[in-house]
Amino acid sequence: MSSFSTQIMIETLISSKTRIKLLLKFFLNSKNTAYLRGLEEEFGESSNAIRLELNKFEKSGFIKSFAEGNKKVFTVNTQHPLFSDLNKIILKMVGLEYVIDYILQRIGDLEKVYLVGNLSKGQTTDIIDLVIVGNTLNKTFLTEQIEKAEKKINKKIKYIHFTADEFNLNKIKEPGMHPLLLWSK
Repeated sequence: MSSFSTQIMIETLISSKTRIKLLLKFFLNSKNTAYLRGLEEEFGESSNAIRLELNKFEKSGFIKSFAEGNKKVFTVNTQHPLFSDLNKIILKMVGLEYVIDYILQRIGDLEKVYLVGNLSKGQTTDIIDLVIVGNTLNKTFLTEQIEKAEKKINKKIKYIHFTADEFNLNKIKEPGMHPLLLWSK
């Protein structure tokens, strides 16, 4: 089943676009944090609609909050019994499950793969940005597999490759961005 089909199924089950955006924001990358006004700007929606959904998520224990100055900051509750299941559904919805299962494990001597860019921040995008760390990659095969995956998941896939010696996590960190480790040897 493609990520496009999965996304349609999710949108059928969950009619609130705001709720889907919050699921993506928090359940794709558990390091993401956000506050109400920031989400209002990011989503382009009223703070009231977002606040209502945040309150529901917090009341159910899916997310938790803490004070940072005068802001209430939200983050996912990774200890929630359904966190792992929701994370897998979101990975499937955005097409990352397919990328992990069918590409990354077949392209050579990989050590790690990180998701970076807008998707790692939990933002809706048609581009999957990856950082691939490994010494010997079959780049021809990788290119072929990426083209197949792009057709299957209806997204573009971009990647940067580092050898294990070249790689440093600080090279891929930007302010407010939390690279998401998708796969590790």
